[in-house]
Amino acid sequence: MTILVTGGSGTLGAPTVELLRAAGDEVRILSRKPGPDHVVGDLNTGDGLTAALEGVDTVLHLATSTGAKDVAQSQRLVDACNATGRVTHLLFISIVGVDTVPYSYYRAKFESEKVIERSGIPFTILRATQFHEFIELFLHLQRKLPVIFGLNVPDQPIAAGEVARRLVELVDAGASGRVADIGGPEQLQLRDAIDSWQLAAGTRKPVWTLHLPLKLLKAMRAGQHMTAMPGYGKQTFAQFAALKAGKRRAPWYE
Repeated sequence: MTILVTGGSGTLGAPTVELLRAAGDEVRILSRKPGPDHVVGDLNTGDGLTAALEGVDTVLHLATSTGAKDVAQSQRLVDACNATGRVTHLLFISIVGVDTVPYSYYRAKFESEKVIERSGIPFTILRATQFHEFIELFLHLQRKLPVIFGLNVPDQPIAAGEVARRLVELVDAGASGRVADIGGPEQLQLRDAIDSWQLAAGTRKPVWTLHLPLKLLKAMRAGQHMTAMPGYGKQTFAQFAALKAGKRRAPWYE
């Protein structure tokens, strides 16, 4: 099987590519820049996509612009796949709650789902909750501040590596349409996740609450971005924090 992965060097893409290659698949990573095992192509312009897809039968669309560009990028990828007439499976990663949570990034993901559903290409769409690594990044970006800004909402984070394993299963299963959403093993307040990170990191910064727009706050407090329990994932956020934050104490928080 020859597979093209968009976003193959990212938080989710890197472990997914590793698992696919370990399973014996031929994997190409779409990138705007040349590199080992990369094929050059640009989702923003469409340049190089046709060449990158030559001989490819399965596409994992994991790239994201984290904004409105996602829809146009998905359309360009679909158009290029259709132009080859060879792609038999297009697998897209989305987010739990994109159809109900009033957030612009989620709306773009939902519109991207629609692009793929009407593409005529056999597809699989998997929605996952936010990754542990997203919370890690959120805290990393605040590492030089004297306080940590957080949200007073629940969450159900999942390890990116566990989502990667599910994607590999879905590659093997073939086109399956919209499959069951997956989430982490616990539903917790984001403040509790921050506390777990600080405990592992050895810090005691005060936490200040950010205020969200009312509609978004109501949707998140209602759990529209989470799945039913028990979740698919096994690793808790505290376990993730113990592995990651402890290693980065001095570099991250001095």
